[in-house]
Amino acid sequence: MIKRRPNYLAGFGSLVWLFLVGLPLYVMLTATFQSRSDYAENGPLALPDSFTLDNYLKNLDNTESGFGQYFLNTLIVTVCVVGIVLLLVPPLSYAIVRSRSRLTNTVFRLFLLGLAIPSQAVIVPMFYVISQAGLYDDLVGVILPTAAFAMPVCALVLTGAMRDITPDLYEAMTVDGASSRRIFFRLVLPLSRGGLSTIVVFSALQAWNGFLFPLVLTQSAETKVITMGLYDFQTEHGVDTPGLFAAVVLSMLPILLVYLFARRALVQGLMGVGGK
Repeated sequence: MIKRRPNYLAGFGSLVWLFLVGLPLYVMLTATFQSRSDYAENGPLALPDSFTLDNYLKNLDNTESGFGQYFLNTLIVTVCVVGIVLLLVPPLSYAIVRSRSRLTNTVFRLFLLGLAIPSQAVIVPMFYVISQAGLYDDLVGVILPTAAFAMPVCALVLTGAMRDITPDLYEAMTVDGASSRRIFFRLVLPLSRGGLSTIVVFSALQAWNGFLFPLVLTQSAETKVITMGLYDFQTEHGVDTPGLFAAVVLSMLPILLVYLFARRALVQGLMGVGGK
């Protein structure tokens, strides 16, 4: 058996990368367990003299910080965006994959033009449309454009996953007398789990981390989301850094859980292997 020499250079590079990734996490997590005065006195790299959960408790107390309302609003936006994407993108992708008409291909190409249009370029007409529709300062006015801008990427990913399903499987179910609806629910969706997980995680990230649409299309505290609520930690007297970091940690947990449960299917979907 041939013994391979250890790659010390790769090991050193891994340690450097681990340090670069771990240092910001260390600074953020240790700050959340310190009081504001201790953090200002000891600095960001020092361990807390005494651990405290006050920063987390203040954020969870909706009457004091409003973080609970921001969290709920963000959760509503995220769930609705993911629901819209899951309701519209799978049947759209299925029609694109199975249809051979020139019209369908043309519509798909026009639909993918959304990939080339940044949201910043249409925010002014978007503001006008949302205002005229009576949806300004309403969560619905944030949900609809967020879902619309997530759909082109989701359609591209899911059509790639559905194209990995071999034609023989379609033909076998057709010979058995299965309708298009049955093929869609009994064959296509189960074999597209990787693509479905990918679009769920992608659309959830887009909605949870959205900033531009909530900034322009909402105004009152009742419709604030987390990305906007983090501004409340900055006052004219300074920034409550431990409280801000605690809010960031709390805001990361839901989307981190989504990623942990869907990471394997997510990687498969991004690699284009679909449900195989």
